[in-house]
Amino acid sequence: MTDLPSRRTFLGLAGVSAATLALGTGAPAHASTPGDVPADPFRLGVASGDPEPDSVVLWTRLAPEPLAADGHGGMPRRPVDVHYEVAEDSQFKRIVRRGHAVASPELAHSVHPEVHGLAPGREYFYRFRAGSSISPFGRTRTAPARHDQAQLSFAVASCQAWYHGHFTAYRHMAAEDIDLVFFVGDYIYEYAINSANLWREGVQLDKVHDAEVRTLEQYRLRYALFKSDPHLQAVHAHAPWVSTWDDHEVQNNYEHVGVTPEDFERRRAVAYRAYYENMPLRRTSLPHGPHMTLYRRVGWGRLANFSVLDTRQYRLPGKSILGARQEKWLHDGLRASSSTWNVLAQQVVMAQIDRDMGPGQTFSNDQWDGFRAERERLLALRTPNLVVLTGDIHRNVAAELKADFNDPESATIGTELVAGSIGSDGDGTRRDNYTDLWLSNPHVKFYDGRRGYVRCTLTPSQLTSEYRVVDYIRRDDRAPVSTAARFVTPAGRPGLEVQ
Repeated sequence: MTDLPSRRTFLGLAGVSAATLALGTGAPAHASTPGDVPADPFRLGVASGDPEPDSVVLWTRLAPEPLAADGHGGMPRRPVDVHYEVAEDSQFKRIVRRGHAVASPELAHSVHPEVHGLAPGREYFYRFRAGSSISPFGRTRTAPARHDQAQLSFAVASCQAWYHGHFTAYRHMAAEDIDLVFFVGDYIYEYAINSANLWREGVQLDKVHDAEVRTLEQYRLRYALFKSDPHLQAVHAHAPWVSTWDDHEVQNNYEHVGVTPEDFERRRAVAYRAYYENMPLRRTSLPHGPHMTLYRRVGWGRLANFSVLDTRQYRLPGKSILGARQEKWLHDGLRASSSTWNVLAQQVVMAQIDRDMGPGQTFSNDQWDGFRAERERLLALRTPNLVVLTGDIHRNVAAELKADFNDPESATIGTELVAGSIGSDGDGTRRDNYTDLWLSNPHVKFYDGRRGYVRCTLTPSQLTSEYRVVDYIRRDDRAPVSTAARFVTPAGRPGLEVQ
């Protein structure tokens, strides 16, 4: 892992002070009078995330004109007070917490207040006020107490290219009875949007979107475009999110194409800042120039220990996908875990995937296959009830993690659930050009090329995973949802049993 930039370098790259960043997390301050706030500023919705037994982080970003080309969403270039309320009921008759945070132009008028003093393992409702406008309410949930073994229902999603189709999968996810959403990467895409890739029918875009995203203003605008989707907003308001990124939040595969290392560092800095501005993240994830600590743990009582990974920022090609510090943090946490289930929420496929259907072997170096020694060290821990949640490939895949991937008879030591994309690649099909290749690997038990998500139910005795898919997304958002496959993984017996 590279050294962190100095404070001077940080200010030069990101253009914002630590004190300004702190205001949006709920530090005491006063900003402006109610009359300074334009009408209807909550057009990007509300969100919550990273629940703990006594707290949760809330989020909103003021943007009365979300698609304003300057990236400021139609807000004046001055700070604004944003008040919040947390209640036990959706009518806000039993309010348990009130507070405020300062929405500053330096953070695109986003706020991330962390609300403490909540009861463990219970549902809450929240809303914001700015000026005379009140936001839609959101529903959130705290994690259970440390020794609780309460059941958990969650969804896994990734890869939401807005321009490739409607977020129909989110329309259905918003109707699911879930406690958490794990988003495992590619929340936005940096590509220019034009007639070649705008497959979402029924929409028109200004030419300002027909440019590869490179500047802070462009990243802010791209988030606003994606977050303008009502179904995405509905899922954010429906349950707390635990989010990590992949590559397209900055650039495809971090390729450094056509730029100097210094220019790419600057691009990372503004991309990381925009990511923080637009996600329900705690102050521990405040960006420092081209560095942002996103790997973290989320506990769910004694039921589950979730390790949220960052497999992009610390890569050394051919050597490490996590970086030495994150790898040690992960191994130490897994060894110390007393939870029934140990779950990794991360980006790229961990199972070995031989892409040569003949006698040879060919692997993708972008996935864990390009870092086999690191994967072997991780799997050698023999972590009890290991489950890996993955995205990236725009396909639904269920695989068993093996002690020796080249020996189908070797022990199964974990389970991998790969969520198909929400929108990327447009309409999918059950079978496609990659079906036979993936299924030729005997530890891959399921493959489906349609859009969708994975819904999981976790109890002390088993994990049930359901692959929820829609048949089309390009022409409209009305496709029904169906369950393409359903698996059970009993506690103490890793693998996939078809239901």
